[in-house]
Amino acid sequence: MKKQLASAFAVAALLVVGGVAIGGAKTQSSATPAANAAGTKKAEEQFKNIQALKGIPADQLIPAMQFISTSLGVECQFCHVEGAFEKDDKKPKQTARTMIEMMFAINKDNFEGHREVTCYSCHRGSPDPIAIPLVMAAEMKGTGEAKKPEETKNEEAGKEASGPPADQLLDKYLQAVGGAAAIEKITSRVMKGTITFGDRNVPIDIFSRDPDKRVSFTHTPDGDSVTAFDGHEGWLGVPGRAAREMHGPDIDGASMDADLHFAAHLREMFSEVHVQGTEKVGDHDAYLVIGQRDGKTPLRLYFDERSGLLVRLVRYGETPLGRMPTQIDYEDYRDAGGVKIPFRWTLARPGGRFTIQVSEVKENVPVDDAKFARPPAPPEAQKGPAK
Repeated sequence: MKKQLASAFAVAALLVVGGVAIGGAKTQSSATPAANAAGTKKAEEQFKNIQALKGIPADQLIPAMQFISTSLGVECQFCHVEGAFEKDDKKPKQTARTMIEMMFAINKDNFEGHREVTCYSCHRGSPDPIAIPLVMAAEMKGTGEAKKPEETKNEEAGKEASGPPADQLLDKYLQAVGGAAAIEKITSRVMKGTITFGDRNVPIDIFSRDPDKRVSFTHTPDGDSVTAFDGHEGWLGVPGRAAREMHGPDIDGASMDADLHFAAHLREMFSEVHVQGTEKVGDHDAYLVIGQRDGKTPLRLYFDERSGLLVRLVRYGETPLGRMPTQIDYEDYRDAGGVKIPFRWTLARPGGRFTIQVSEVKENVPVDDAKFARPPAPPEAQKGPAK
């Protein structure tokens, strides 16, 4: 039971980081992003036996594998030999390559290279594609219709819907949390609370320091699970294992989480912002604002109609095979050092969800640089794999 609890929170720790592509990544229309930045390694230059995904940036390979895992509802060992991922011993790995090539061909031949079809289009969380329509589980009520494809596309294309101007909503949010002057006075923040994953919860400590440094320590029975970002690079660690570097889709999300002045920086993040009407977020009626970002995936921001506070943020991790969404719901706003911050937030991704409830906050207290330093690998990892 102790190991199961530690394992569950190890997964939760890995979910702390969201997913948005780093600067320089291709837009959503690209089906096979290439490693075109100067000095960027290709996947086949860093990993062994890369076939179907040759040419993608090396730091996009792991996100691509995560997209496949989520789309099919399987773990790595479904296709790979544990401890020897380069081997081709398992038939599902050969099938996966064929499926990837088929997906690229469908998009190239039918959608002008735009990524309209992904693994999830057919699999929907199952190893076998869903081929037979499901029977109706309950009597459908109402006459609501699903959005037409062109309506969905119009959202990201920037078709303005009813509601206040987007800039006005961003300004209202900034004022609701305390205003730019109060926000800029915050140089560090230390939070204590609990993280709940399923029916289990354990203590968590979060340390943030300007500019853009953040580390969380989830105290599991077997030791601390750590998620850290030092302003440039990030890493994740679980007890008994070597720290793992954050990959492309994680970095931008981590930098947003680490930004103590996020509300004041929102406007400058976007090349375009558009209001897309209102939606229900829990008990809140919220305006949806879509922010376009040059070279990165868009953000979906939900602002409470009355208070103006941010109640939900959805961001996306760009992978060569499709986008991975991360949704964060913010609740329990309270004053802390002259600014309002959420004391509770729930992060959900296709692979799981967790909730953090803060019980204590300290602003502008010393936070040592050592908090954000990557620890040495455990003895077992330092020795390397057996020959």
